[in-house]
Amino acid sequence: MTTTGPPADAPLVLVVDTEPEQGFTRIQLERRYGQDYRIEAAGSATDASDQLVERAGVEATVAMVVVDHAIAGADDVLRRVRSLFPRAKRGLIFEQASDTATEAIPRALALGLIDFFVIKPMRSPDEQFHSTITEFLYEWSRSETSDVVAVEVIGERSSSKSFEIRDLLERNSVPFVFHATDGPEAGVLLRELGLTADDTPVFVFFEGTVLVDPDYHEIVEVLGSSFAIDDRCHDVAIIGGGPAGLAAAVYAASEGLSTLIVEREAIGGQAGSSSLIRNYLGFPHGVAGRELAGRAARQAWAFGAKFHWMDSAVSLDRDGDECVVVLSNGSKVRSRSAVIACGMRWRRLDVPHLEDLIGAGVYYGAAVSEARAMQGGSVYVVGGGNSAGQAALNLARYAKRVCLLVRSDSLADSMSDYLVNELAGTSNIEVRFNRVVVGCEGVDRLERLVTRDRAGDHDTTEPADGLFVLIGGEPRTDWLPPSVARDRWGFVTTGQDVADGASSDRAPLPFETSLPGVFAVGDARHGSMKRVASAVGEGASVIHSCHRYLEVAAGATE
Repeated sequence: MTTTGPPADAPLVLVVDTEPEQGFTRIQLERRYGQDYRIEAAGSATDASDQLVERAGVEATVAMVVVDHAIAGADDVLRRVRSLFPRAKRGLIFEQASDTATEAIPRALALGLIDFFVIKPMRSPDEQFHSTITEFLYEWSRSETSDVVAVEVIGERSSSKSFEIRDLLERNSVPFVFHATDGPEAGVLLRELGLTADDTPVFVFFEGTVLVDPDYHEIVEVLGSSFAIDDRCHDVAIIGGGPAGLAAAVYAASEGLSTLIVEREAIGGQAGSSSLIRNYLGFPHGVAGRELAGRAARQAWAFGAKFHWMDSAVSLDRDGDECVVVLSNGSKVRSRSAVIACGMRWRRLDVPHLEDLIGAGVYYGAAVSEARAMQGGSVYVVGGGNSAGQAALNLARYAKRVCLLVRSDSLADSMSDYLVNELAGTSNIEVRFNRVVVGCEGVDRLERLVTRDRAGDHDTTEPADGLFVLIGGEPRTDWLPPSVARDRWGFVTTGQDVADGASSDRAPLPFETSLPGVFAVGDARHGSMKRVASAVGEGASVIHSCHRYLEVAAGATE
């Protein structure tokens, strides 16, 4: 069989190693990936930098650069990659018995220099080595292009509805292509469909269906991903599809409980918009919030859980032994127990004219669908927590400059240490303390931002292409009845925090609210830690309480 090498424009995988041409690492990469990627090698930091500059000069594509941690100037190479090819994956390779790697790798991770680390291949084939390489080549390919497009969307780039649609599809992992109405592709498609720009947004689905200015229910119906509400009574109804709700769904369904999960927007909640969660157990290289949520949803579905999308809960009550949740479309979800996992909504900035520019340069949350649109721009992120830090790092891959505005004088009490170090190690990110947004300018989209130095009490007006606001949240609990007790901020009290117990004849179960058979977990619960791992733990643990409640309820009716 005759084999051929990769095409001339194939993406590059560069190995920077002490044995550049005949090294075992390069040979293994060539054997496994040589048909689709151009595998090249460099024996020093200088040679590697020269190759990268040359590639950038001809606008070539670089998919991955792996650097031996022992190479002198390894940090310089990694910084050069981040500067010239921000979407390329960067990794450190090391010998298994290396003592120096135990210091180099944590430092590189803390400074945001690498995406992964991996032991050099020791045999042929070394599948442990290749599993890491393949994982990150897959991540790179997803960031570059999608082979499968479920829907083409035509709309005005600066309209708030177009932004909501893009963000919704992105967060629900629906592969799509967006055509702005002022672009040539949109014009061709609209003419073929007999439509004009006034008809947008327009959806063209892969199987031929065309929807003109649809509501979200119509989109979900075509995608076929939502369970239709009927009169059946489920064992557990879970309100909210963030980490806590998804964990509850996995454990409830896996233990044989009929489970329905209702989500108003997209799986993952606020965590789903996190570009990279580095401190989640079991993911040494980190995991994107959307990826983690997608895996959890598929896992729950595989156990038999059913999902209903694009409707929010508007009321909850008891009807005898059943919980009844009324949805925004008027349908009623009936269940023997209910878990409130509805999370929080982002707090808003009280700044004149800002709300008018939402989706046109102003975004609440990380808005992962808009990161690429910030290519070469000047971007501001407001917030001092982990979500703000992750958003700033993700935006820095595309924007020329990212400015993080922090109301306090330190990040020490609000942000994880690893994120603080990564921000400090990213050259195009500036952190400004004691700064708040007080004004904005722009007609059709954001053009300038006015910030105030709280220490010096003076204002500064600067050009701005994007503003991303992540300043904490308020619990989505205003739809709950008075019978579900909450603290003064609206967080649901549970267990021992319920003052008089859930009923007159027994103490409340762990995570049970003041309404018997109704439980609360995650960010909406009073006393929760507001971390992904703790939310998952609460979601898994609450099902034990649901079982106990269902057993007691069943005994009472016998």
